[in-house]
Amino acid sequence: MQPWTSPDPNDADDARAWLRRVGGLGDDAIPLAETALQLALLDRPHVPLDRYRQHLALVARDIGDAARDPGKDTLETRIQALNAVLYGRYGYRGDSLNYDDLQNANLMRVIDRRRGLPVALGILYIHAARAQGWEVTGINFPAHFMVRLECRGRRAIVDPFNDGTVREVSELREMLKTSHGESAELDPVYYAPVGNRETLIRLQNNLKLRLTQTEEHARAVEVIESMLLIAPGETGLWYEIGTLQAKLGNLKAAIAALETYLGRVEQEPGRQKAAALLQKLRAQLN
Repeated sequence: MQPWTSPDPNDADDARAWLRRVGGLGDDAIPLAETALQLALLDRPHVPLDRYRQHLALVARDIGDAARDPGKDTLETRIQALNAVLYGRYGYRGDSLNYDDLQNANLMRVIDRRRGLPVALGILYIHAARAQGWEVTGINFPAHFMVRLECRGRRAIVDPFNDGTVREVSELREMLKTSHGESAELDPVYYAPVGNRETLIRLQNNLKLRLTQTEEHARAVEVIESMLLIAPGETGLWYEIGTLQAKLGNLKAAIAALETYLGRVEQEPGRQKAAALLQKLRAQLN
């Protein structure tokens, strides 16, 4: 559901204005897939969004058709309908061969290529399920985005990266140990619901991490700035901008970002480190 009526953005500046308004919305009012498209537009300005919206609507319609028998509306039939359409009819897959490809976190390119990261495919899964009025949310499982569907008091955890496979507790434990070491154990916090804003932050985090790993610091700053548009309360992002701008040699921008960070936090582990970096940068500037 759209939170307001506005003209379609046709360039990155329009998209930023749109995203800034998202930053002022309550979490439940954020249109998840549409906001992901607006974030994608920042990297692909002037690409019309209409065909992507039409595709999302078509997927939702086809899933509704696949699940139209009200006498057989169960948790299993809902998952079957989602999987049959998303993975069967439209051929979506997790991109395990080119996992770190930046395209896998851009919803436009995910739709074009039918390939993506867990969180990008999770956004499609959530959007399609919500279009039917079904109860669905992402969950706080680490390192691999998962989706939880509910129907009449029953729940299932679905892996959108792996063809919508329903994951049992034993499988989740094995996945956790693979990513976090043999001593890792499942924790109730890993089953906690993830809101729309946090889901979008996880999407952008994938871009940020890959860009910082390849030392594309300027592009990483742009991604973090997009995160601040939709989540202005994520104060720690200002510290990240400050450190990246310092690496780029943009001392004034780095100082401004660190000052913003320090002005908004009173007690935080990174505060002392940020203050030391700020003092160092000010000395260099003088």
